[in-house]
Amino acid sequence: MIHHLLLDRMASRVNAWEAADDRRAIFLACYALMTRNMLQAIADERFADAAWVYALVHNFAEYYFVALDAYEHDAGAALPEVWRRAHDLTRTASVPPVVHLLLGVNAHINCDLVLVLDDMLRGEWAALSHDQRDSRHRDYLLVNTIIGETIDVVQDTVVERYSPAMDTIDTLFGPLDEWCTARLIRNWRDDVWRQAMDLIQTQDPQARNALRRLADARALERMHLVVTGGEFGARVFGYSQRLLRRLKLR
Repeated sequence: MIHHLLLDRMASRVNAWEAADDRRAIFLACYALMTRNMLQAIADERFADAAWVYALVHNFAEYYFVALDAYEHDAGAALPEVWRRAHDLTRTASVPPVVHLLLGVNAHINCDLVLVLDDMLRGEWAALSHDQRDSRHRDYLLVNTIIGETIDVVQDTVVERYSPAMDTIDTLFGPLDEWCTARLIRNWRDDVWRQAMDLIQTQDPQARNALRRLADARALERMHLVVTGGEFGARVFGYSQRLLRRLKLR
């Protein structure tokens, strides 16, 4: 059993939010499961560079908590708009639980992860060999596999507690929705890697700021698509083909 201060920090928030019927618990409970599996994969030596992935896990989580603190203290300058809207929507009872989950996933991947990768890779990228760069990317892609391994547990232990109807949906559609959700997240993460590479290789400060603003804009657009998709849309298989393409599933 993995025990870690980061997991304790997440659990403390989740427990407090669940006691207060605060739906921010949905995303964070799922994120904690993912983080536990990542830490276990590091302990199991599944990554080529465990130290780098360990730092990635913690830096990524810190972006989440910084945005959360900014939201709770109304520190507008430190709070991405996509996080403000995602947190605000947890107060709306009509939003399905799985939409709350994907809103958090979208904000954390499409907004935060671009910046985390830029922070971690920018200083070292020029000095890395081609093989070392490939190794970084392979470790990054392995996270997609771990996400796929986690989705069923997320659904069974978190989402269904808030939305019992999901059990009926899973009976009807089997593994299709989990596969699609994993594919959606994989494609978002592929897009984020490309954005991060553009940032890393851009020296002009104004151009870099423009790329960061573009990442925020993409996250907001995908947030809108997730919200307008509704319950079945958020499960992904219910989206139209055109919407799937816009969400980067196809």
